[in-house]
Amino acid sequence: MNLHLVQFDLQWEDKPASQARADELISAAEIPPGGLIVLPELGDTGFSFDLDAIVDERSAVWARELATRTGCWVQHGWACRLESGRGRNVAGLFSPDGTLLGKADKLHPFSVGREHEVYDGGDVLTMFDLGETCVAPLTCYDLRFPEAFRKAAIEGAEVFTVGASWPQSRMHHWRALAIARAIENQAAVVAANRTGDDPNLRYIGGSMIISHDGEVLAEAGDEETVLSATIDLPELRRWRRRFPCLRDARADLQGPLEVRRLPH
Repeated sequence: MNLHLVQFDLQWEDKPASQARADELISAAEIPPGGLIVLPELGDTGFSFDLDAIVDERSAVWARELATRTGCWVQHGWACRLESGRGRNVAGLFSPDGTLLGKADKLHPFSVGREHEVYDGGDVLTMFDLGETCVAPLTCYDLRFPEAFRKAAIEGAEVFTVGASWPQSRMHHWRALAIARAIENQAAVVAANRTGDDPNLRYIGGSMIISHDGEVLAEAGDEETVLSATIDLPELRRWRRRFPCLRDARADLQGPLEVRRLPH
């Protein structure tokens, strides 16, 4: 399976500018049809808490058009508003024909950054069947919580996608945790971070695509770029059979988190 991620400088609360820049990078990369493209967290606005400024249909419309134009699966992050008026930070996944398969909620709002004051965390772990494999999207701060990844792996996930706005100050954590999530779950990890600055923080990318055994297949610096790599799904499955950590994991220790696998 071909995996791609887009690392770029999101323009603060400016969807047209962010989308145009992502389009430029994707077009230049000449991505072939049939792969999976992953964009960062809140991938056309930056890590904003101003729901009035960033909640609208333009994120989903653009991601749908990107999927149909490239013939790829596309994961894009945006903000939704709940009936309560509070926000939800989601990763939407579109099929190559532009169908929105569903949205995976960020499970853990980043309390250190006061995200929990505006956004509610999800209570369902959402995974997607993309034909040849099962993908589990998680978002940024979720990377620090291995129990969600392990639950998804036990339920059949073979690829984890992590859209992020992970700041420069904790980049050594980002790299170590992403590799650990791949090794301990015997799964590929697509870790798509942003670069550049927003009004609060600096970001230096460091996006990665990691194989099921922890090998870093592609890694970015702080530049705007599209990373691509191919994962060998048959070899991933052979490794799981030869070294059966997931079979030996105790599912009874995972807790009651609900898992939803789409499409039905």
